Amino acid sequence: MSGTLTLPNADGVVNAAATVEPQSMDIVELPKNNGFWQCLFNWTSSSPTMLRAVEKKILSYLKLPYRGYFVDIGPAVGDTDKIWTVSMNTDSKEVPLVLLHGLGAGVALWVMNLDSFAKDRPVHAMDVLGFGRSSRPAFGKDALVCEKQFVKSVEEWRREMNINDMILLGHSMGGFIASSYALSYPERVRHLILADPWGFPEKPPDSQTTKQIPLWLRAIARVLTPLNPLWALRAAGPFGQWVVQKTRPDIMRKFQSTIEEDINLLPQYIHQCNAQQPSGESAFHSMMQSFGWAKHPMIHRIKDVRSDIPITFIYGSRSWIDSSSGEKIKSQRDTNMVDIKIVTGAGHHVYADKPDVFNRYVNETCDIYKLSGGHLPSPKPARSSSPSVHIIREATESDDEHELPNLNTAESVEIKAEAPEGATTTTTVHRSEEETPVTPTVQLADGKRK
Repeated sequence: MSGTLTLPNADGVVNAAATVEPQSMDIVELPKNNGFWQCLFNWTSSSPTMLRAVEKKILSYLKLPYRGYFVDIGPAVGDTDKIWTVSMNTDSKEVPLVLLHGLGAGVALWVMNLDSFAKDRPVHAMDVLGFGRSSRPAFGKDALVCEKQFVKSVEEWRREMNINDMILLGHSMGGFIASSYALSYPERVRHLILADPWGFPEKPPDSQTTKQIPLWLRAIARVLTPLNPLWALRAAGPFGQWVVQKTRPDIMRKFQSTIEEDINLLPQYIHQCNAQQPSGESAFHSMMQSFGWAKHPMIHRIKDVRSDIPITFIYGSRSWIDSSSGEKIKSQRDTNMVDIKIVTGAGHHVYADKPDVFNRYVNETCDIYKLSGGHLPSPKPARSSSPSVHIIREATESDDEHELPNLNTAESVEIKAEAPEGATTTTTVHRSEEETPVTPTVQLADGKRK
């Protein structure tokens, strides 16, 4: 497998002679505002086409086949919103697992988790509305309005996907959205998995947080407060990728074992995800009270999640997220339907710091339903009033199965097979419209016949 990324030339056309792997022609949405944002694209060296290309390169490291497509959710926030979705093992009849990423991320950052998750169940990872390759509409300015808009986009996506109920996994900001969704649509959530969720604890009084901060630093922080969290990356323009590389070298190290041939794909992907119109980021800014806290903390509300919906918290032991929120929620719900797992040595990006451990615990949670015929076993009486905390030290996962998707259900399917000497190739299989009608609300990739 080559680590070279194929990008379009100045005319926006991919040079086929320089392409190592066949590229499917996914539908690319350009922003409607071609004035200011078009100038910003020119400055930041970003475009939806470049984002698509680098995402495909990262996902080429997956072992199991996947399918990427836009799901048209209609006027959820904007006029015509679309959610970019990556699905795997959709033929499985098990309860589907749905993934919501955190701030500034996208579906490709699940690259070390998707194969393991999809071995035994359907998996759907989405670019949250306003992020990644999904539409970037103008959200409201009020914190609760933005929260409800995120929740509405997830629900409209679920309807179009025809998913009855799901295991919902959210990381960081995605955990906040997933929790709010479970409050609004409890009948659609079989289990709630919250990986280092943001926005749960209440912000401490300013007197406790500012005493040790110099006055000049507090003044700078106050000036920068109106700006979106990732404004510096866009301000760096064409040097945005370099900024990611220099300020977050840890991100590159996390994925090095998987994307070993071209680790620079990760900072390029993060740059491309966040150098475009900061739609979802602006909504996050509206919901936050300083970066680490939410204006409407979930700690006061999640106790109202329907009592028969289990909640699993997965925290990194070295994360800046306060794990005590999970313990408080367990005591609030007064039941053992809340489980808390702490992964030793992992930080905030627990899914990438210790992917084998994280995958193991997510799969064990999902397997509860598989082993019990689709229903959670009756809860056992709590053995003590102290919170249940599991310290995870090691785990291994094996991804030996290679299954092909059902070719009768897709217009365009990306199939990845192992070639001689360990090389990986990608083949796109197409079906004619006469053979397989396409649902109008889902825009699939329509690559050229190989």
